[in-house]
Amino acid sequence: MNILILGGTGSIGTAVTRELVRHGHSVTGLSRSESSDAALTALGARPLRGDLRHPGTWVRAIARCDGLIQIAATFAPDMGEADSLTVNAILRQAGLRPDPLRMIYTGGGWLYGATGPRVADETSLMRPISPFVWMKDNAARILACPSVSAAVIHPAMVYHQEGGVFSRYLEAARRAAPIEIWGSIATRWPLVQRDDLARAYRLLLETPALTGHFNASAEHGVPVGDITAEIARRHRHDAGYVVRSLKHVLNKYGDWAEGPTLDQQMASHRLRSLTGWHPRHRDFRKAQF
Repeated sequence: MNILILGGTGSIGTAVTRELVRHGHSVTGLSRSESSDAALTALGARPLRGDLRHPGTWVRAIARCDGLIQIAATFAPDMGEADSLTVNAILRQAGLRPDPLRMIYTGGGWLYGATGPRVADETSLMRPISPFVWMKDNAARILACPSVSAAVIHPAMVYHQEGGVFSRYLEAARRAAPIEIWGSIATRWPLVQRDDLARAYRLLLETPALTGHFNASAEHGVPVGDITAEIARRHRHDAGYVVRSLKHVLNKYGDWAEGPTLDQQMASHRLRSLTGWHPRHRDFRKAQF
């Protein structure tokens, strides 16, 4: 397949690009700089210069592709506005095609809100935290558009060899500093390793008949205390930590910081049963990071 990927050099996108190329797909990645050009080329993809905020520079490439993956985000105050602009441009261009565009859109586990003792699956009601309401709305527009065959993937908290969601904890452990925990040490995070998540993207992309919402979670909910204890063990850290309240992290980091404080559990029944996805990393304690 000829694939256009938006965000192909990001933390998740790098693994997705590598996975697609490894399985014989021809990948074009949106790039804003020479360093991104080089990164995409090294992964075996072709760079396409453009800016997410200015879709006129790249959106016509949709006419030449079989599928599109949207993982890109500005990680700035305009993140929702930029994503909506991108989605609008994609849907308009898809409407000009003779056949539906296969599209994979990235949602997130935080759209389910705090689940507590419940395990959220793809049928669960979504209660997104306020900074990400736009993501739920954009996903609904994509799924309702007749010009696309769309799947929305909701990754759990993503870790990888360089850290991912464990990065803050790892940095503190390496500096022998107290590990800062947001919310509560009992807070549970659903987890997925980055390479397993990349396979989920590929499997969904390759099966255009599969539409709707798909969770990608290898472990339903792991207490943050267990994660920090494992990191402390690996780095001979004294396991000292400090707990920051929700009010503290919101004031210091902004509204998005509510996400890591959510006590969540999330399952991937639909993804597993319909694609055959089985994560290779089923216990974070056995993974590299």
